[in-house]
Amino acid sequence: MTTRACLAELRLGDKRRARSRCYTERMEEKVIPILRVQDADIAVAWYKRLGFQQTSVHRFEPGFPAFVTIERGPMKLFLSEHNGDARPDTLLYLAVADVHPFAKEFGVMVEEAPWGYEIELRDPDANRLRIGMPKSASDNA
Repeated sequence: MTTRACLAELRLGDKRRARSRCYTERMEEKVIPILRVQDADIAVAWYKRLGFQQTSVHRFEPGFPAFVTIERGPMKLFLSEHNGDARPDTLLYLAVADVHPFAKEFGVMVEEAPWGYEIELRDPDANRLRIGMPKSASDNA
């Protein structure tokens, strides 16, 4: 629904319903994993080595646990210091164009799998990241 159509519908009908419909139609749907971290600053610094940048941080009050958003291109993760938001030892798969720079950055060997090439890392909070690229991508690299 276009912005103009949304505004027209807002003037004519049920404003709450029109706002909801206009918002939903413009919103990109996606999954955003939440990872539990003990110290968001340490976690953000570690994820920067993978090319992620912090885009937001929220605390209900100063000194309260942080809830941080980090992004790398189309990838987005939430890092939470809140107890109960997530469990350590979570496994994420990050599909990337080239896994080799990450292997070099972290000093690990790239492993061959039937579908591609991968590395596995653990962040400072014991969350596991499997980072890989398809074999077809490596043919072009």
